[in-house]
Amino acid sequence: MKLTADIIIAREKLTNYLLQWRTVSDKSRYLAKAGYTSENWETLQQDIIEQILPHDAEWQEEDEYGVFYVINGTLVGPNGKSLFVKTIWIKEHFTQKTRFVTLFPQ
Repeated sequence: MKLTADIIIAREKLTNYLLQWRTVSDKSRYLAKAGYTSENWETLQQDIIEQILPHDAEWQEEDEYGVFYVINGTLVGPNGKSLFVKTIWIKEHFTQKTRFVTLFPQ
C-alpha cells in the first residue's frame, strides 16, 4: 500500500532528533555520510517525501494511538551518497493524519 501524499514530517523530528548527535541511538552521523545536517534539514524532509514515500508501506503494528507502517528505501543525499533506511510512520486514530516517526540505518 502507498501512504498518501498528505503526510506530516515535523521539522522538530528532523532538527531536534535525527540530525542532532546523541549518545544513544544516534542517527546524525549516518545521515551526515550523505551530506544531511541540521542546516539543510529541508533537503532531508524533501528527500524522504520524494525518495522514500513512493515505496510500498508495510503494516507493522497497531496500538491505542494508531497504525504503524514501515517503508524501506534508499536516500540519495546532497553529496550523492546513498543510504539504506527503514522509516516508521503512524496513521493516528484520533486525527487520521499520517506522521513520520523516525528512520533507522538499514
